[in-house]
Amino acid sequence: MELSLKSEYAILALVELATHFELDQPLQIRQIASQQNIPDRYLEQLLATLRRHGLVKSQRGSKGGYILAREPWRINILEIIQCMEGKDPMSSDDRHRGDSTQTTTTSVVHNVWKLAQSSAANVLRSCTLKDLCEQEKQYKLATAMYYI
Repeated sequence: MELSLKSEYAILALVELATHFELDQPLQIRQIASQQNIPDRYLEQLLATLRRHGLVKSQRGSKGGYILAREPWRINILEIIQCMEGKDPMSSDDRHRGDSTQTTTTSVVHNVWKLAQSSAANVLRSCTLKDLCEQEKQYKLATAMYYI
């Protein structure tokens, strides 16, 4: 289980949109890209995919850009990853299912792997964009240095 760069960039872009959600003002691609260090052209493609899957909305015009299609607390991380990867990243590889040569040890290992995937999916499903925004705020507060 590994987070692809595509999914990571999509999550970063959506966190940026979530931090501006209350302002109800769209962010332009260049704003998101510069804040999150994502290449503009790549971000454009990612946002198009996110729009097709109903996670963001685009607004045209000089004050246009992108906004979240739903509230940040209603978008979970697993949903974002599934959108970007085009499949359930936690789904198991069933190539050994029904294999008559499968050993007991192999079955045990596969069962543990399925349990690990299920646990990871539950964590990603329970974590929302709002949760990430709050964690980011806490991290910034904890790492801020005060000078007198």
